[in-house]
Amino acid sequence: MSDVSLTVNGRQVSGTVEDRTLLVHFLRENLGLTGTHVGCDTSQCGACVVHVDGKAVKSCTMLAVQASGSVVTTIEGLADGADLHPVQAAFKEYHGLQCGFCTPGMIMTSVDMIARHPEGLDEATVRDELEGNICRCTGYHNIVKAVLAASKEMSKAGKGKAKKAA
Repeated sequence: MSDVSLTVNGRQVSGTVEDRTLLVHFLRENLGLTGTHVGCDTSQCGACVVHVDGKAVKSCTMLAVQASGSVVTTIEGLADGADLHPVQAAFKEYHGLQCGFCTPGMIMTSVDMIARHPEGLDEATVRDELEGNICRCTGYHNIVKAVLAASKEMSKAGKGKAKKAA
């Protein structure tokens, strides 16, 4: 057993976990943050993407003890109260979701992508960088539209790096 201590969505948290506990399970089971989904358990689907120290990470590939001392942002930490993050708002406006299972991971990956490309994005880059996230419902067209719209809004407002990590 190991003690872990990290900042999640701006709140200091700690716990004792088995050494083999994945970050995704710590977030869901120990902290009750169920917006981070467990999809494939093999890092293929991207449903579990969170930000660790400002970078998108598939939380099924990281042990909770590896994240100790880090700053973690989950989908629950993106919105500012009732105000959605621009990427969340774009997914809603452009209907970038259907069943919603992949949506948290898609959004977290997209926020990271936009932060890394503050000058803006093109469709080819969005499609290429979303390759590690699987959606079985939408065909990606509306997801890409949402990411491009959010990127445009965030670069215009100078918020490309605003909520990369809380």
